[in-house]
Amino acid sequence: MLNGPGSQRDHVVVMGAGPAGLTAAYELNKHGVAVTVLEQDPKYVGGIARTVEHNGYRFDIGGHRFFSKNQEVEDLWTEILGEEMLTRGRLSRIYYRGRYFDYPLKATNALLNLGLLETARCMSSYALARVSPVREPRTFEDWVSNQFGKRLFEIFFKTYTEKVWGIPTSELSADWAAQRIKGLDLFEVMKNALLPHRNGNGNGDRGAVIKTLIDQFRYPRLGPGQMWERVVELLSESGAHVRMGEKIVAIERDGSGVTALRTEGGESVPGTGFISSLPIRKLVMALHPAAPDEVLAAAKALRYRDFLTVALVIDRAEMFPDNWVYIHEPGVKVGRLQNFKNWSPHMVADGSKTCIGLEYFCFEGDGLWSADDADLVKLATSELAELGMCRPEEVVDGVVVRVPKAYPVYDDEYQRHVATIRDYLGAAVPNLHLVGRNGMHKYNNQDHSMMTALVVARNIATGAGLDPWKVNTDAEYHEEARDTELERSGRQAPRRLEIAS
Repeated sequence: MLNGPGSQRDHVVVMGAGPAGLTAAYELNKHGVAVTVLEQDPKYVGGIARTVEHNGYRFDIGGHRFFSKNQEVEDLWTEILGEEMLTRGRLSRIYYRGRYFDYPLKATNALLNLGLLETARCMSSYALARVSPVREPRTFEDWVSNQFGKRLFEIFFKTYTEKVWGIPTSELSADWAAQRIKGLDLFEVMKNALLPHRNGNGNGDRGAVIKTLIDQFRYPRLGPGQMWERVVELLSESGAHVRMGEKIVAIERDGSGVTALRTEGGESVPGTGFISSLPIRKLVMALHPAAPDEVLAAAKALRYRDFLTVALVIDRAEMFPDNWVYIHEPGVKVGRLQNFKNWSPHMVADGSKTCIGLEYFCFEGDGLWSADDADLVKLATSELAELGMCRPEEVVDGVVVRVPKAYPVYDDEYQRHVATIRDYLGAAVPNLHLVGRNGMHKYNNQDHSMMTALVVARNIATGAGLDPWKVNTDAEYHEEARDTELERSGRQAPRRLEIAS
């Protein structure tokens, strides 16, 4: 900082009012550091963790469980919302051909649900794959088919993978499948299901599964946005400023670092320190003067997957017991359903009705993204009916929410591009700090994003000298972590197959 840690003259400007940005502001405020938050959205805070309200119905964007291995983050949630945090049971399943399959998959449940004929086909397909596998598989499709057989690949892998990533599985590299589905094949799955390990110390994997797939989690009574709306209230009460509808168009800098942010309205917002949770690509492109060509190229190479939710109000008191359901039906575009009433009964205005969120993965500017809201509501209504969830006439209301750059794409090149940008920013603008999932283009859940923000805020306020890039995916800080370990912890994503010319 220009005036030293904790100086009374410090003024930190935070870009973005999502979990990371608001956590940083909240922690800075605790330390007596003046802070201003600029948020582009004119109404909602929380970023992708916001809660949208429509005619009294509240819905989450993507579903946000409040669970962390980091007790400090858990305590912070309690500090902010107290008794407004509910404890909820978790249930999520796969829906295929009118039946629900356990998630994660269990062999006996899956094969019984498929029926005798389909099970026979799957087993025959699996046997064929073992006898005559694809030699030297290069594609995701070939690799998974070798492990499970073509039939099970088409049922449980092909459709959902293509919905999420927007790329045919025949064009995805086999490397990603090998990394994400290590050492698993149908024979092992069936053997473990039919001859399960006895309970006891011998099953070392069981504890890991329980930690990952918790059966309970906490959730704000009125949705995740309630958490961040309350943080804004607490900040305002203590004199901090959260300014809504403020789009940042330029990040002004000189030889010593960032000096001010320029908003779309032409205002200059000066500060001594700056924290960004903006997508890295957007941040770099806004630097003025511009970054060098190699840094701009690295930023432009970072990719994002966009997302939209169609929330439908159904004239039914109950739909299904799950919090969310993965949709593996190939005939519909929807990728996942959220039953907001099952996250919290207080999310619906009328208990005799249910609000279902249909999630569509897309790219900004494609046909889904660009469709009229009315057409998207019609699509969601028809797909919900096609899935047998309800009749079209039972849908009494609907609304669309689009989220650009919802998910950074963690391809095989992203870590190299991020490293280029990090090195440059650290040297050129040392008073600019990156936090959060989009802000760091790093695999962050909500608690992980918050921990990076706490680390950065404490560095500014106290000169702690911690490295936010050493916060791992369990939201824990590891001082001893090496760069190679951090690289290995990066989120893997599929990449297109390289075709020799």
